[in-house]
Amino acid sequence: MSHRPQLHEGAQAAHADDTLDHFLHAWQAQFTGGLSPTGIALAWWDWAVHLGNAPGKQMQLAETAIAEAARFAQDLAGIGASGAAVLKPDPADHRFRAAPWQNAPFNVLARGFHLAEQWVRDSTTGVPGVRQRHERLVSFLARQWIEALSPANYPLTNPEVFGQSWRAAGGNLLLGAMNAWDDARRHVLPDRDSPTAPYQVGVDIAATPGKVVFRNRLMELIQYAPTTATVKAEPVLLVPAWIMKYYILDLSGRNSLVRYLVDHGFTVFAISWRNPDAAERDIGLDDYRELGVMAALDAIGAIVPERHVHAAGYCLGGTLLAITAAEMAREEDDRLASITLLTTQVDFTEAGELLTFISEDQIAFLEDEMWVRGYLDSSHMSGVFQALRADELVWAQAVRRYLLGEADCGNDLMAWNRDSTRMPYRMQAEYLRQLFLGNDLARGRYLIEGRPLSLGDVKAPIFSVATEADHVAPWRSVYKIALLTGAELTFVLTKGGHNGGVVSEPGHPGRFYRLHKREPGSAAIDADSWLALADRREGSWWDSWIGWLTERSGDVNSAPPSFGAPEGGYPILSDAPGSYVLMR
Repeated sequence: MSHRPQLHEGAQAAHADDTLDHFLHAWQAQFTGGLSPTGIALAWWDWAVHLGNAPGKQMQLAETAIAEAARFAQDLAGIGASGAAVLKPDPADHRFRAAPWQNAPFNVLARGFHLAEQWVRDSTTGVPGVRQRHERLVSFLARQWIEALSPANYPLTNPEVFGQSWRAAGGNLLLGAMNAWDDARRHVLPDRDSPTAPYQVGVDIAATPGKVVFRNRLMELIQYAPTTATVKAEPVLLVPAWIMKYYILDLSGRNSLVRYLVDHGFTVFAISWRNPDAAERDIGLDDYRELGVMAALDAIGAIVPERHVHAAGYCLGGTLLAITAAEMAREEDDRLASITLLTTQVDFTEAGELLTFISEDQIAFLEDEMWVRGYLDSSHMSGVFQALRADELVWAQAVRRYLLGEADCGNDLMAWNRDSTRMPYRMQAEYLRQLFLGNDLARGRYLIEGRPLSLGDVKAPIFSVATEADHVAPWRSVYKIALLTGAELTFVLTKGGHNGGVVSEPGHPGRFYRLHKREPGSAAIDADSWLALADRREGSWWDSWIGWLTERSGDVNSAPPSFGAPEGGYPILSDAPGSYVLMR
């Protein structure tokens, strides 16, 4: 039985006195978006007390406000005198790029908002003495407030909405009201419609032909049908994150990474995780390793015997793969031919804006919320990610749907994004405490079977992909794998965000990436030095990855293996995509 580190006492089975606290905090979470009210109060108090005791900072803020107000008034006077639109919105702000925003009075509103937004940002950062995590939280909350006040969010101050309302005689607002009603109905009756509509799982997305060849209480293993007469000797195992459904790697045919691998002569297996509920509350992080990656490798070993495996992990699935690879290296298990990590963090000291929500107080509060349900609800996770980019993912979408009355013309990636999953209580608590809060993996304190793991033990070649605009796993954080292993490392930085940069198929317009390979045993270099050395290449990183996998595969191709291995206990159970992906 594998060793599981002890959780915080608030996450253990509670006594009657503790139960009251659990239910109280779970009730409070409904009104705070899962944020600890104590943590919020402490952060604001820390900021307010230190700002009140920093007359220099106060003078700086006052001087900035006066100077910007004077310049703003001067520009306004210039507009009145000459009629020239001297007040230009920030061209980098997507909210004010449209031509109508360049003209008065809307450019005045946009410029005034930018000045206020910058002043609020200055007032909540750089206050001497404030704890870093408190500063992050106060700045985050202030940003949510100021973004809600943007003139782009209101029909009378948004020229695009105003003009559309005039041309359509208010028809856009009627359509927007209908959209709002439809969204509210789906929220109240979530089982009435498929979250992926109009895309159908297994038909339009997650549609690459294959068979489910193994199933346990945590995952299904899919083996995909070959499309080539011969295949590489070494199969590929895809380990997706379980925070969302696996088919981010198997979207429509044109941008399916699974299809791309199969078409290039690889035998491909993919893990499809179960969507857990309260019955799986005690499933831990190590269960995902044992019942997920290790069970999949056992099955592949029976179906394609005596072959090494190219394993690729995405996001949290990549972190799990790194943990598994370190444990296998420690046990001298050499079944991995190579390791690919897609937007994967193994050191969480610079984990981006998600650190806003990581503290002892916040995790304890979240544990109480999860204790009541037995899992972390999908709405909590999606709410966090939306709040990190509220201007784009909340307000811009609301303007488009409710004020402009536009239909939800989503694509396959957006459909996947709506098909969210839950996280088991124990696993999520262990993940947040051990990896995010404690950074145990990078610090050599992560235990399996009571013994610590070291990523330095991993000798298999690594292909690591980061994305330029990643708010979930910032690329410099992803790059820290280079400082923790001396294995051969090919690091890629590609255009796009956490999901869009990975789903970056050949032919996708405007795509490029940077790549640099470090030989095994070479001295480590920092991220900026890597960036200076990396070659810029046009197109999709998928092409370089296929070449990298091919170089590390055997020269002899063979006939595709049969589906499953019935004689070895791995019969065909169903057609792909299986049943777990359909669980809601």
